[in-house]
Amino acid sequence: MKTAIIRKEHFNSAHRLNNPNWSEARNKEVFGKCNNPNFHGHNYDLEVKVVGEVNPDTGYVMDVKILKDLIKKNVLDKYDHKNLNLDVDDFKLVNPTAENIARVVYDNILNDLPEGLELTIRIYETERNFAEYPA
Repeated sequence: MKTAIIRKEHFNSAHRLNNPNWSEARNKEVFGKCNNPNFHGHNYDLEVKVVGEVNPDTGYVMDVKILKDLIKKNVLDKYDHKNLNLDVDDFKLVNPTAENIARVVYDNILNDLPEGLELTIRIYETERNFAEYPA
C-alpha cells in the first residue's frame, strides 16, 4: 500500500536570472526585473514528497526526522540566506529558475534517499508561482 509523506520547509535566497550567452538587452527582455544585476530575493517554500510502501513494523514510509535532516543537509544549509548565483556551487553554471531549483533539489535529495522511494519536489517562488519536479 503506497502512501505519501510530505515535509514542508522554508528558505530565503537571492538570485539573478541571466543567460551569459545572451546580450544584456536580450536578458532584460526575457527575464525582466528578475535580471537585476544587483539580484533580488524570494522567500521560498519547499515541499518534499516521498512515496513508498508503509513499513509494517514502524508504520512509516520513512522516518520524517530522517527526511528533515536530508532536507537540512541538501537544501537549507546550502541555500538559506545565500545568493544562489554567487554562493551555491549547484548554480554556478545553472540559471536558478524555480524549475531548475526544483530539479537540482530533487537530484541532491534523491542521492541520499533510501532506495525504493519515489520523490517529488515542489518549490514555491511566490504564493502563486511554483515548479514541481518531476512533472
